[in-house]
Amino acid sequence: MITFPNAKINIGLKITSRRSDGYHNLETIFYPVQIKDALEVIEAAEMSFETSGIEIPGHANENLCLQAYDLLRKDFDLPNIKIHLHKQIPIGAGLGGGSADAAFFIKLINERFQLSLDVETMQNYCRKLGADCAFFIENKPLFAYEKGDVFEEIFLDLSNYHLALVMPPVYVSTGEAYRGVKPHQPQQSLKELIQLPLEEWQGKINNDFEGHILRSNPQIRGVKAALSEAGALFALMSGSGAAVYGIFNEPVDLSYLEKDNLVFSGI
Repeated sequence: MITFPNAKINIGLKITSRRSDGYHNLETIFYPVQIKDALEVIEAAEMSFETSGIEIPGHANENLCLQAYDLLRKDFDLPNIKIHLHKQIPIGAGLGGGSADAAFFIKLINERFQLSLDVETMQNYCRKLGADCAFFIENKPLFAYEKGDVFEEIFLDLSNYHLALVMPPVYVSTGEAYRGVKPHQPQQSLKELIQLPLEEWQGKINNDFEGHILRSNPQIRGVKAALSEAGALFALMSGSGAAVYGIFNEPVDLSYLEKDNLVFSGI
């Protein structure tokens, strides 16, 4: 069986407080976008995991798909499988690619081996793997809070707009991102701000990571400026970066950015 995990963007991101467990409380809006990996699973005599496409750093046995399989195998009698992951979602981009792979893997295993897991149960497995992983089970626009793994439904449809995303050749570690943020309670929740006309989002819906990351990374700062100059109604860095997206009224030619960056249009 094969499935196609997609990426997400963060429409706003507020770091509201530090938690006693070492994490941070936050609020954000996750929105799925059509940049996709490909994930194939078949039964096999021995367990194996292989990748193609973008090189994935670290050891293969650290991959979230294998960690997800280990979690499921503790509770269910599952056979050995061969996993092939073709990676196209940029890594270290703030797009949730690894979390998407794990969540879609859990959904695929649930279907393939008829485990009869409901949404909440699959989300609970995902919560053991990463803060944004559970989002990809339902894979629809959601307001997220606490660690980013508790959700409220919202209505948000950007299908009438043109979304473009640019990934500069920059890596921002999660640790670096959080070290530069001072948690605070926002004056207005993103749940309220998202109700504003999209043309009013810029300057009101913000990403708390942007301030220090853009100051120390001129390439990311330049990409955001380029999207605004190209006519974006709204431009923002996703998650802890380094990808930046723009929302436009109509398709826009961003080919001039392709020399130094990965550019995705119509996502």
